[in-house]
Amino acid sequence: MGLSQSFLAEKFNITARDLERYLGEALSRGGQYADLYFEYLSTSLISMDDSIVKSASQGVSVGVGVRVIDGERTGYAYSDDLSPEAVLKAARVAACIAAGPAQVVKTPLEEAARRNLYPVLTAPTETGFDVRVDLVKRADLAARGYDPRIFQVQAYYADSLRHVLVATSEGSVSHDRQPMTRLNVAALAREKGGPPQHGRAGGGGRVGLEFFDRKTPEHFAREAARQAIVQLGAGEAPAGETTVVLGPGWPGILLHEAVGHGLEADFNRKGTSAFSGRVGEQVASPLCTVVDDGTIRNRRGSLNVDDEGTPTQRNVLIENGVLRGYLQDRLSSRIMQGARTGNGRREGYQHIPMPRMTNTFMLAGESDPEEIIRSVSKGLYCANFGGGQVDITNGNFVFSASESYLIEDGKLTRPVRNASLIGNGPEALRYVSMVGRDLQLDEGIGMCGKDGQSVPVGVGIPTIRIDRMTVGGTR
Repeated sequence: MGLSQSFLAEKFNITARDLERYLGEALSRGGQYADLYFEYLSTSLISMDDSIVKSASQGVSVGVGVRVIDGERTGYAYSDDLSPEAVLKAARVAACIAAGPAQVVKTPLEEAARRNLYPVLTAPTETGFDVRVDLVKRADLAARGYDPRIFQVQAYYADSLRHVLVATSEGSVSHDRQPMTRLNVAALAREKGGPPQHGRAGGGGRVGLEFFDRKTPEHFAREAARQAIVQLGAGEAPAGETTVVLGPGWPGILLHEAVGHGLEADFNRKGTSAFSGRVGEQVASPLCTVVDDGTIRNRRGSLNVDDEGTPTQRNVLIENGVLRGYLQDRLSSRIMQGARTGNGRREGYQHIPMPRMTNTFMLAGESDPEEIIRSVSKGLYCANFGGGQVDITNGNFVFSASESYLIEDGKLTRPVRNASLIGNGPEALRYVSMVGRDLQLDEGIGMCGKDGQSVPVGVGIPTIRIDRMTVGGTR
């Protein structure tokens, strides 16, 4: 299949001959491999506070990143100027950083096979701005109307449409159109002069605005308000070691942080992960199967191709408790001599790609979620999480539960606040004794940070019972 010119010229005003010239320049001072990452990104942001639209903006950014790999050396340079002179200069800079024996490689470029996991005909950025402003107004009104104790509401809407093109010295050219939208709502509640309590909810994905016909702004607003009201009646969380039950969906963020990052290949090729060198070993309960899947339609973490032009795929990382492999980008797979998994990701053209998660979740088990709760005589049920910290080298983590309840005699009783889960990722998975059949993915708001870069991700988990975990509380 030959390389068509239409998509090259549409956003980037380049030709196949230009790409070959830039790649040749990138390899002219040495290097085993080079690629070009072109990006055209349009964005819009709307925020509302105190029932007033406080900010609204739209923007466009365009640029290219040039990477050269020679052994374990990587040269990277970028430019927001797509003129031939500027791109050639960036290619020369990247070539000098990765300097090796000079070579000039000419590989005929071929367009890679395409698929479309997010067939959005009209991206949100291509709709009227007033339609998107109306979403935050509806969210604000619904949250304030939920309960008179709600005294402050913030609604935030963001969308983007990213066009990317990746050309490699191996002769492939991939391009993709990547829509994204997200609505977030935060609510504060207060009662009898007490401290304010907050709730947060939101959702989105690689979808059009029709997503909000099904999951309406009112849905997310009421959920945020509900969480805030629940916290008004919450007592202080007890501290100590106990049985913990994680609810389905967003609590999968604990799995993402405490386990997922440790399975990214760059940490493992450097030997700095708690999972380094452990492929084939039992690292979790036999009930645990953990998957990273970038191919789920319309999900926030999904991609037709990763940011190196590799098709995404479904990767089984832990199968019945046994570690099966790592998330690989191109550099790590070359060094570790493993297959690429479609997990080379970057925040934008200014950033070098690295192994990152897409949609990471634990597969459903066979237990009834209600039976899991009934099996616990005394413990803690965590329905939602806030922030957390993880040490990749040993797997130790601390997470704050933003909504949790005591389990007493097999029933959910009082809500509690200020609960922190303290533990070790691999060790916590060993204590998983029941896995529910109610796998849920999050609503579509996840962002993952690593080495100063943020990328959209998805998380998920069924209801699971962890027999031993330390809970940090205030009493």
